[in-house]
Amino acid sequence: TMGKGGRTDAAVRQQAANKAAGLTGWKSPYNPLDPNAPTLPTKGEIKAVIPSHCFERSYFWSMYYLIRDLIIAAAFAYGTSQVLSTDLPDLNDPVAIAKWTLGWGFYAFWQGTILTGPWVVGHECGHGAFSPSQTWNDFVGFFVHHALLVPYFGWQYTHAKHHRRTNHLTDGESHVPSTAEDNGLGPHNERNSFYAAWHEAMGDGAFAAFQVWTHLAIGWPLYLLGLASTGKLDQKGNPLNGRIADHFRPSSPMFPEKISFKIFLSTAAMILSLAGLAMAGMKFGFLPVFLWYLNPYFFVNAWLVLYTWLQHTDPSIPHYGEGEWTWVKGALSTIDRPYGIFDFFHHRIGSTHVAHHLFHKMPHYNALEATNAIKAFLEPKGLYNYDPTPWWQAMWKIAHTCHYVEGTTGIQYYKSLEDIPRTKDIKKE
Repeated sequence: TMGKGGRTDAAVRQQAANKAAGLTGWKSPYNPLDPNAPTLPTKGEIKAVIPSHCFERSYFWSMYYLIRDLIIAAAFAYGTSQVLSTDLPDLNDPVAIAKWTLGWGFYAFWQGTILTGPWVVGHECGHGAFSPSQTWNDFVGFFVHHALLVPYFGWQYTHAKHHRRTNHLTDGESHVPSTAEDNGLGPHNERNSFYAAWHEAMGDGAFAAFQVWTHLAIGWPLYLLGLASTGKLDQKGNPLNGRIADHFRPSSPMFPEKISFKIFLSTAAMILSLAGLAMAGMKFGFLPVFLWYLNPYFFVNAWLVLYTWLQHTDPSIPHYGEGEWTWVKGALSTIDRPYGIFDFFHHRIGSTHVAHHLFHKMPHYNALEATNAIKAFLEPKGLYNYDPTPWWQAMWKIAHTCHYVEGTTGIQYYKSLEDIPRTKDIKKE
């Protein structure tokens, strides 16, 4: 549907600007507003085209990939220890400063990239995809995720809801689109406050860079604390109305009472993990702990937010209000993307994400074969989303074009604050 007054002309201008900036590209083949849109298959019909062995979970292979990831991480840390020192370089030697800074930056990025692999495996434990035993899954996932400062049981619950209610405008979880009003836009495009005003003050490029930074640098801790990107409803289906839906309090409005003890355990483990880091800092110094653990940890966070952001976000991907949403609609709104070498480290979580959302108990080592079967079935119907755009270009496009939706009813598509006339231009008119 067309936007509110003034946005049509702005959209035409934006299309030209996007073309000039190289932001055009892939578009989802499925448009639910099209009268000729294909009928969606059922989950059972999709499952029937996937070889049955793809759903088999193996203790051996799941443990193999986890151990493989940990060996790579340990080997990389050891190799780094042979060529880099945690001692500050001579501040009077610019070459030594450059080598030290670039060396530790290289380590942080790649160790964070490597450790995202165990993060993905821990996430599969939460889904029940690691092994046939949920007790074993929870045991492994609990230790793996808390080693990476993830509250295992709290996030297990909210992430399950993310899968149950994908792309639901009110009852979704994580990366739920904010509305025009949430962003500070008035009923006649007035840039009253918040992002609407910030965007005008910052400009298009700076605001897009700010979007990337807020997502990748601080998005994960803000989400865990209930301060950003959470759903709009509590676990009983009531509006949050300003209540903080964090992952740490057993009484958090996002959790039912029956899992209160699990939330307590996760929070206690988080406290112990942080205490361990604090003790390491007192024994070895803050700088070594920062260089060896915290800096890579920030990159782990960046990767996991990037995947969730990019696999569900594009201007051509629909989001559904109550009455329009169905589980299949939500799951098929997922996007597969190419990640090159990072697929090896991250177990193809981004390039087989459609299969993952359709069948979350499927282990990652079977997901590529399942994806090929799903693609062969859905693509001829115009129902398979695969964006070949390199992920960093897709990220930049999304940071420019996906800022808000008009409301929380019906079928909504992301819109851009770049489409909204500037206050100064309105005043000139």
